[in-house]
Amino acid sequence: MSCGKISIVGIGPGNFLDMTERAKNAIESAEIISGYKTYLKLIEKILVGKKIIATEMMQEVERAKISVDEARKGSKVAVISSGDAGVYGMAGLVIETILNLPEENQPEFEVIAGISAVNSAAAILGAPLMHDFAVISLSDLLTDWDLIKKRVKCAAEGDFVIALYNPKSRRRVKNIEEVQKILLEFREKNTPVGIVTNAGRADEKKIISTLENFLSEEINMFSLVLIGNSKTFVKNNFMITPRGYEEKYF
Repeated sequence: MSCGKISIVGIGPGNFLDMTERAKNAIESAEIISGYKTYLKLIEKILVGKKIIATEMMQEVERAKISVDEARKGSKVAVISSGDAGVYGMAGLVIETILNLPEENQPEFEVIAGISAVNSAAAILGAPLMHDFAVISLSDLLTDWDLIKKRVKCAAEGDFVIALYNPKSRRRVKNIEEVQKILLEFREKNTPVGIVTNAGRADEKKIISTLENFLSEEINMFSLVLIGNSKTFVKNNFMITPRGYEEKYF
């Protein structure tokens, strides 16, 4: 059997202007497109004539196996992730699925980078990631909650700017409240907090609040919450984390 190829593609936040040319080319040249239904809708205008493997959330393992099987049959497959496929995306799962096969049955694969939510949200907020930062998902479906809290505490102690993925859902409303309590042990209550929802999409929303008050704002699974460090400040409704140039050169 002649194996095909899988391209694991990060499409960015969902706006075609934010999708790389390499990602577009991989999608357009693929015969089969695999992805979460919500993300496929974002790029449906370039999927005409393709065979589509669309599943709901929580069916990632099944989708990866089907995609790999199609590639093993000789097809060119594009597996879609929003943002970057290697940041809470499908890249790891698909690669593991491939590498668990006998070497002679492994299809060729490539990972195509995309603009992650943290980068897109940071650009909308201004320049909050100019110094060291940590990215933490608050979803405890695959990671123990005590471990997540430990990571939050360590990042807070280290004075990292902290970006929170999957901050809140209808089922999971208390996690972000616990995170706020942890952060308030190490940060001033007026620390800037930026919230970007649906970054790069038509209904994009940006809010800048404080560590003390940000939970009163609307936050959902399409939001990214970005907490400043001890030096982050707000000016003209933009968040800025100084890199240190002024202290060194001016």
